[in-house]
Amino acid sequence: MKKIFGIVTLFALVLVLAACGNSSESEEGTEEGTEGEPSEISVAASPAPHAEILEKAAEILAEEDITVNVEIVNDYTTPNRLLADEEVDANFFQHTPYLDGEVESHGYELESIGNVHIEPMAVYSNDYDSLEDIPDGSTILVSNNPAEEGRFLSFFVNAGLIEIEEGIEIQDATFDDITENPHNFEFDNNTAPELLVNMYENNEAPAVIINANFAIDAGLNPVEDSIVVEEGDSPYANLVAVRAGDEERPELQRLIEVLQSEEMVTFIEEEYGGTIIPAQ
Repeated sequence: MKKIFGIVTLFALVLVLAACGNSSESEEGTEEGTEGEPSEISVAASPAPHAEILEKAAEILAEEDITVNVEIVNDYTTPNRLLADEEVDANFFQHTPYLDGEVESHGYELESIGNVHIEPMAVYSNDYDSLEDIPDGSTILVSNNPAEEGRFLSFFVNAGLIEIEEGIEIQDATFDDITENPHNFEFDNNTAPELLVNMYENNEAPAVIINANFAIDAGLNPVEDSIVVEEGDSPYANLVAVRAGDEERPELQRLIEVLQSEEMVTFIEEEYGGTIIPAQ
């Protein structure tokens, strides 16, 4: 009887070990399958050049079974809200000063995972060929984006037409920091950035400062059509933002790696002919 019991016990032990082995193999297979499965990410972006750049990157990532869905947004307030509300996985439309301002104003927990390109801002005028030609007392139309007030002022500071408070970095300056304005320029910052192109085309002011993405989308060339264009060493590089905690997600890391790759640098240089500059 003891012999029979021993045989039964041994047989049961073999079955248990076999079951454990199969379970382990199954788990390993599941893990391997997960790693090889296709993944999908959604990115909110401005139409041009952001969405165009993303579409090119999406072609490259598709070869790695990573699908990039681009959600085009035409304003500057929606993309961060979509990201914070988990309606998209990332956004691509803004620079660091703007992101910092949004985080401070709305409490968004968002982080940059890398810079992609610089969009040189430019001053456009239908009537004048240089800033120096603009009449005293003229109104300059700019966007209602407070994070870029120093950027608007930089054109006039660099031209020696206005002065700001000593010790303040130009990118941190606001209109309140103007100390000398001998030409009595007025800066009208009551317009959404996407509307400035129409105001320029309708000749609603002697000069209008327009972001490159909206200018390009409207068929304007910031280098050829403006009276002065921002220098290439601008600190306002456009970035990819994600929710805090998602910075190391593999598919998002691959997205920024591709966007910063030599292939994409070449694409940006050839596609935009210097009107859009790859970030350093």
